[in-house]
Amino acid sequence: MKKFVSLIVILSLLTLMVSCTQYHYEGAGIGGVVGGVAGALLDRKNPWRGGVIGAGLGAIAGATIADISVRGSREAAMSGKPVEYWTEDRRGRYYAEPLDYDEYTKCRKVRERVWEDGRLIKDHVKEVCEGQRYERRY
Repeated sequence: MKKFVSLIVILSLLTLMVSCTQYHYEGAGIGGVVGGVAGALLDRKNPWRGGVIGAGLGAIAGATIADISVRGSREAAMSGKPVEYWTEDRRGRYYAEPLDYDEYTKCRKVRERVWEDGRLIKDHVKEVCEGQRYERRY
């Protein structure tokens, strides 16, 4: 059983590494850390097992959330209209609204908000650019 669980976690992480962008890596990293700590605390008999399983599940969830955030902010920036996503059970809500556009940098600011069970858990402004930016400065 241990080998089977380890194989599933390793294959999941390899799949994430092959098909990831920078945002996926960040989301998977944060989700993996939080999931690993939570899993280790919850599995009192074998914290290592709980940590590994929690890290794998957290990494997948974190990459998925990052993907929704990137897709929603790009869609709002390109269409110039607000974008809203709901989870199937209607407990989670993602909302992105476009703000101002900078003609010089060709970037649009997008305000993202995420609610869970009616509570606002994330509210920040993100910059979405038309092309690729290769340097940290403009």
